[in-house]
Amino acid sequence: MQERSSIGDVDPEVMARYKAELGTEASDEQVLRSRGFLQDGHLTNAGVLLFSESPARFMPWARVCVIRLDGSKMETGRRLNIVKDRTFDGPLPKTIDGAKEFISSQLREFQYLGDDGRFKVIPEYPEFAWFEGLVNAVTHRDYAMSGDHIRVMMYDDRLEITSPGKLPNIVTLENMKYTRWSRNPTIARTLVEFGWVRELNEGVQRIYDEMASFFLREPTFSEPNGASVRLTLENSATSRVLRRGDTIASDIGEDALGALGEYELAALQYVYGRGRVTARELTDHLGRSVKVSRPALKSLVKKGILDWHGNSAHDPSQYYSLHGSK
Repeated sequence: MQERSSIGDVDPEVMARYKAELGTEASDEQVLRSRGFLQDGHLTNAGVLLFSESPARFMPWARVCVIRLDGSKMETGRRLNIVKDRTFDGPLPKTIDGAKEFISSQLREFQYLGDDGRFKVIPEYPEFAWFEGLVNAVTHRDYAMSGDHIRVMMYDDRLEITSPGKLPNIVTLENMKYTRWSRNPTIARTLVEFGWVRELNEGVQRIYDEMASFFLREPTFSEPNGASVRLTLENSATSRVLRRGDTIASDIGEDALGALGEYELAALQYVYGRGRVTARELTDHLGRSVKVSRPALKSLVKKGILDWHGNSAHDPSQYYSLHGSK
């Protein structure tokens, strides 16, 4: 119980949403008491996490930090490569909603040639996989462990979700797809009522299935420091293109395709899908700066894969197309 808390700390929006899910018109106090979130006028720990406007007032470590990086590792000092970061520390329902929206805005899309010869667009990762990982972290983290928070790290080649606390009770890395257990049953039950949480193993099994359906490597669960659980999803951008882009490989050669960098591959796929591209269009497509897109395009021109069209370096109508086309 949080003795500094009271019903006055409750977020009215979250409370109204919860009552709507339950289909009740009872007062906020009646609902909180009957569900075990309010005792002797104070919110319980679960009550603070789920319904308080500012859980961080009572538990400063109860937050989710999402960081998007440029590259496959975090740099420091002058080479610091954080592109965007956002912290969510409201009641858990709002934290989940906010983190989901932000993560979704930072994910890229990939194009590939389907069996019918048409280009198709797929997300960087299946939404279920990363969102289930996020919800599991929020639901099952060890909230008694102060000094650490949930971290979502978005690298160029992978997404990592790290949650403080070891796997709960009888759950292990080996049996987690088949063993049911929750460290925080009250939070889990409530998030089920909000429509998010499944039993721990049900969601985990589907993460594996969803990654396989996207032709991606199996998800990896680990306990990197013996005091936290990490889910790693790899986007396999290069192998995905090599596997599904047979037409591109036949045009430019498998060796040449295999030697391309990630952004060169993305630029080439974009041109194949649209016939031409400008540096600005590629910048928007990649979600990176023009300092990334322009060198990728110039490199493809130098390799004889793309042609540049324009009257000068400052020509506003300049564009790039496949070599030999216009």
